[in-house]
Amino acid sequence: MNARELVRATLEFSAPQSVPRQIWILPWAEEHYPAQVAQLRSEFPNHIIAAPGLYHAPLPVVGSRYQKGLYIDEWGCRFSNIHGGVIGMVKDPLIREWDDLARFKAPDAALAVDCDAVNAFCRSSDKFVLAGTLVRPFERLTFIRTMEQAFMDLAEQPPALFELLRQIHAHYVKEVEVWARTEVDAIVLMDDWGTQQRMMIAPDLWRRIFKPFYQEYNEIARHYGKYVFMHSDGYIMDIIPDLIEVGMNALNCQIKTMGAIDLGRRFRGRITFWGEIDRQELLAFGSVDDVRRAVAEVHASLFAKGGMIAQCEFGPGAKPENVFEVFRAWRDLR
Repeated sequence: MNARELVRATLEFSAPQSVPRQIWILPWAEEHYPAQVAQLRSEFPNHIIAAPGLYHAPLPVVGSRYQKGLYIDEWGCRFSNIHGGVIGMVKDPLIREWDDLARFKAPDAALAVDCDAVNAFCRSSDKFVLAGTLVRPFERLTFIRTMEQAFMDLAEQPPALFELLRQIHAHYVKEVEVWARTEVDAIVLMDDWGTQQRMMIAPDLWRRIFKPFYQEYNEIARHYGKYVFMHSDGYIMDIIPDLIEVGMNALNCQIKTMGAIDLGRRFRGRITFWGEIDRQELLAFGSVDDVRRAVAEVHASLFAKGGMIAQCEFGPGAKPENVFEVFRAWRDLR
């Protein structure tokens, strides 16, 4: 069973030979622990990889996503990166006043995917390949308007907000379709919806405005025979049933925030948990024994003849020995 077959068996709950793995290595880790990163990649190669962003022309970006200084993405959103190795925040809105919406345009360049090059990449590997783009309607709204203003918009709900969301969604529909026509195995959605204790917006508001977006992305992916993976930080227990309903196959969420036992009681065998092991406290401050116990609890709570991908993030604050222990513990549980 190769890596692609292993991941598919996991997503289909059809008794994979082992738990597939994926380590998220942020540039911060590569800068601070290059030797350990190299060893980690050698000892625990990923079963899941992302296709590179291959386009017919370079995307019109300025700066680097993870370098200190100003980074302007293909939409024109301006990120102030205070520290190297992690992306910063948008402080200067792309649409400051709603009159600016008349000049707004989604980036056509992001739709000019070099499908032949992507397909060649997929055929060159037996690993499970994720699309090389992130579909994020809520986060895109916060990048265009800033986080603070986006929350005010959702509270006040002016008509222009819904026109902006319509345009954002229309672009992502096209982007999902472009990638779904390639030979990647899965489409990836990414919107952070939770704080430490609750949703950022009321679940009913989420269902009314954003759930239909996710529904359409999933329908396109299924039409082309693709799986759908989603990442969302924070406490999102309230909407996991909705994510399952619209067709999500794998969910990367902060298990510690909601509790592995509670998640398992409600959703074990219904969706694949794409990690994670707690990066806020455990990877930064825990012992290797703490890590091993956490992996054992996640496995016991969530594994159901599949439905579990060994994943964690090697980012700011994480101790290399704890990241290694995550994957050693999963290997031993096999």
